[in-house]
Amino acid sequence: MVEYAPLDLPDDPKLAGNITHFARALRRAGLPIGTGRVIDAIAAVSAAGFTDKRDFYWTLHACFVAKPEHRAVFAQVFRLYWRDPRYLEHMMAAMLPAVRGVQEDRGAQAAEKRAAEALLDGAGGDIDLPEDSDEGTEIEIDASLTMSHEEQFKTLDFEQMSTAEMAQAKAMLARMALPVDPVTTRRTKAAARGGIDAARTLRAALRQGGDLGDLRRKTPRVRFPNLVVLCDISGSMSQYSRAVLHYVHAVANARGAGWSRVHAFTFGTRLTNISRHLHQRDVDAALRAAGQEAQDWEGGTRIGACLEAFNRDWSRRVLGQGAVVLLITDGLDRDDPGALARQMQRLQLSSSRLIWINPLLRWGEFAPKARGIAAMLPHVDSFRAGHSIASLEELAAVISRRDDAGEKARLMALL
Repeated sequence: MVEYAPLDLPDDPKLAGNITHFARALRRAGLPIGTGRVIDAIAAVSAAGFTDKRDFYWTLHACFVAKPEHRAVFAQVFRLYWRDPRYLEHMMAAMLPAVRGVQEDRGAQAAEKRAAEALLDGAGGDIDLPEDSDEGTEIEIDASLTMSHEEQFKTLDFEQMSTAEMAQAKAMLARMALPVDPVTTRRTKAAARGGIDAARTLRAALRQGGDLGDLRRKTPRVRFPNLVVLCDISGSMSQYSRAVLHYVHAVANARGAGWSRVHAFTFGTRLTNISRHLHQRDVDAALRAAGQEAQDWEGGTRIGACLEAFNRDWSRRVLGQGAVVLLITDGLDRDDPGALARQMQRLQLSSSRLIWINPLLRWGEFAPKARGIAAMLPHVDSFRAGHSIASLEELAAVISRRDDAGEKARLMALL
């Protein structure tokens, strides 16, 4: 057990309290910091001294940063909390430009919003650690309404969420998974049990002078398919696209999720490949880079032209070996419906399953009256809603079911 020497701190240890508050801000920003690391940081600063800002930065960095993806968040929280007192005000202006009435010259960098929100959360409260309760004290928690509130929140439309609710939704989406079953192939591999492998059995017999010994066994090989996401980022889909891309980022970075590779494309007036950005561990940095590359965010919609570009330039590269395609769009397109139908048919034939996620299904009276929706609907394998956390959870539950058609059969009857 490590024993810490008593620190020679003043009677009013403001530095120790500030380090504790700084650690709490890092914890709220997503860094796994416990009480032991806070004690280590106070001891390290006491040993290193507080004379040089650079030494102070790297001392705290050594105590609080354990993974490479935590460096950006730590740097922003440190800059907000220790280095520049006016930087927090500048960050709030970037987060809420309507308060000032004008947009600041400098936009928020990756992880800065999360860092600023972490510092502002409870910044006016007391920074002392809470006292431990008595050993015999029993705490009762009334959780009768907790589950009901959580279930109601899961069904809330992304478009109707406030900023705080959307932040909570993104945190839930980051923990969600999209499991997929492996695909059985015609290739085989050696196994202790299974069918007889005649070729391997005969080769083994030839090596033994023609004597037929133990029978060799084989079993089919399995592999996991690719996931290809085509996400509409036009003005009518902007809020839903941001939520879905948070979900896709979590799936792309999840370990053991089953997908061979995850490819993501955005489209509005043009097609943009953002797959490489989603492999960044920090979701803020990943989506910020994707937004910078997709210049048509919140613009118009040309679904047919963008699908034609995908089928021409990318389908042979990413749709091999039974890929599953998620098409996230409302289907509101003003181009030629005949050309859109042809591109949808080609996309369906190139993929193992084509699943259309449409947020307009949140309306009970939804009907395929728009020309674009009517042209696309016959060429999908499944048609499902995608407007809430609950709808995405339902997608995760049925994505491996080849017999799932969602709402397609009911809506096809209305055409």
